Amino acid sequence: MKNILFVDDEKKVLDGLRRMLRPMRKSWRMHFVDSGDKALALMEKEPVDVIISDMRMPGMDGVTLLNEVRTRHPEVIRLVLSGHSDTEMLLESVKATHQFLSKPCEAQVLKDAVNRALGLQKLLQREEISAVVTRIESLPSLPSLYQEIMAEFNREEGSLARVGEIISRDLGMTAKMLQLVNSSFFGLRRHVSSPAEAAAMLGMETIRGLVLTSKVFSQFDTGNSRLDLEDLWAHSTRVATLAREVALAEEADKRTQDHAFMAGMLHDLGKLVLASSFTGEYNGLLQRNGGLEGPLWSLEEQAFGCTHAEVGAYLMGIWGLPCPIIEALAYHHYPEQTSSSSFTPLTAVHAANALVTVGRDEENRLEDHLDMVYLERVGCRKSLPCWRQLWRNQQESQ
Repeated sequence: MKNILFVDDEKKVLDGLRRMLRPMRKSWRMHFVDSGDKALALMEKEPVDVIISDMRMPGMDGVTLLNEVRTRHPEVIRLVLSGHSDTEMLLESVKATHQFLSKPCEAQVLKDAVNRALGLQKLLQREEISAVVTRIESLPSLPSLYQEIMAEFNREEGSLARVGEIISRDLGMTAKMLQLVNSSFFGLRRHVSSPAEAAAMLGMETIRGLVLTSKVFSQFDTGNSRLDLEDLWAHSTRVATLAREVALAEEADKRTQDHAFMAGMLHDLGKLVLASSFTGEYNGLLQRNGGLEGPLWSLEEQAFGCTHAEVGAYLMGIWGLPCPIIEALAYHHYPEQTSSSSFTPLTAVHAANALVTVGRDEENRLEDHLDMVYLERVGCRKSLPCWRQLWRNQQESQ
């Protein structure tokens, strides 16, 4: 049974949560406390899987509490449930929080958020990997792009459109923008999949505050890591563009096309997480992969007990991105592990990644990179010639 801890200084709020979540007693062991000090004391005595805290509380506020939890118990998933949705609060809490939920919150929304976060835990079997990924507050960015966005802020007439374009060229910035804009604080009825659209909704001042005040973007140490962020971004962009075209060719709806594009952009995000968190060990894997000792994801599994696909899916899942994107990230190398029998963003990303990886000169080996049994199951094996042509067209246009 999972332990869920609720923290709010208002008794009526805690009482309301007790009543609302009464049907979950058989699945969750729930604790309700009215201060940050009591929450930390409880967590010293017994393990907690998820903490859900208000922000503005007397004494120890929610930001301080969640930062303490991140330090002392990094494996715990941290959610905010608050009625305050102002920019100041967003900037204060963004580094300590995985997901943002706003009051009043419907019971089903709260249940779904918690259950979804808990369900992701099976992706990462080793506790030390889970603890590192759960602690992550931001992802490193290319130094050149970091400098570009700083320069844009310093321009007298800085352009929000330009800021959005810079963000769209960086995996770390893109992931953080999508986490924020898709939180319930913004009250959107749909998920935003475009970094440019996310930037437009957040606004220049909020993004400036995130960079300068909260410092959620940091520069990647290119001197110590063998991971080439330029190559990673170029590959991800090609996969994203092709995945969206594959979804369009399969007459998928607009949401599926958008999810396919964003999943393509983020499908290798876990490499960035592993390279920045386990630099020395990951450098060794990259060197061995260059020596053709096996697929990188296979070497990762041997070393970490999980792959970059699962690491990226776990982080984006606890950050609240949509389920179809998470599934595509988690299983893009081995889609047969899913039960789907129809076309999804996973299908598009799996195919696009194989096509981009193999390239035009080695098309005869494409089947070695594709799960043909899976493609048969979802009714898409016959589409392969069409998808190959889409990739040729994309290459010729570059």
